Amino acid sequence: MTDHDRRTSLFIDGLRNAHAMEKQALSIMTPQVARIVNYPEVADRLRAHIDETEGQIARLDEVLRGFDTSASMLKDTGLSLSGSMAAVAHSVAGDEILKNSFANYAFEHFEIASYKALITLGEDCGLASVSMLQQSLDEELRMAAWIDETLPTVTRRYAELYAGEGPGEAKA
Repeated sequence: MTDHDRRTSLFIDGLRNAHAMEKQALSIMTPQVARIVNYPEVADRLRAHIDETEGQIARLDEVLRGFDTSASMLKDTGLSLSGSMAAVAHSVAGDEILKNSFANYAFEHFEIASYKALITLGEDCGLASVSMLQQSLDEELRMAAWIDETLPTVTRRYAELYAGEGPGEAKA
């Protein structure tokens, strides 16, 4: 196996990991958006990012098909399950909206790092498919920036609801 073949194999593994990561993102965001009541701007942005994430999965599928392969069902299932468990764990917290915001911020940065690494590998292999990955990276950067910009607003809204109505009304 040549150095180029090994790098391409590493790139394909990274694509499968990114596919599973995006499936995990869906399993985290979907239950969150269903539970949000007092933060409509968060729910709206999560819905939009769910749509973007579905597009990212489609792009990853397309790149994988270009290598005559597909995503790993085992990785997809495992990470989706762990994402669902994280969503359930936060749902019982009194400050669910804050915990979700913190976790989403961290997860967006994990995705950003993953796409940056994939793009680097793809460029080093001379692959044209990096433009599709760049589109996904740009979406993740915008989502991370949105969370960063709105975290003070969400925090203040939570504090207002908590102070006025108690934790039961403030959390979602």
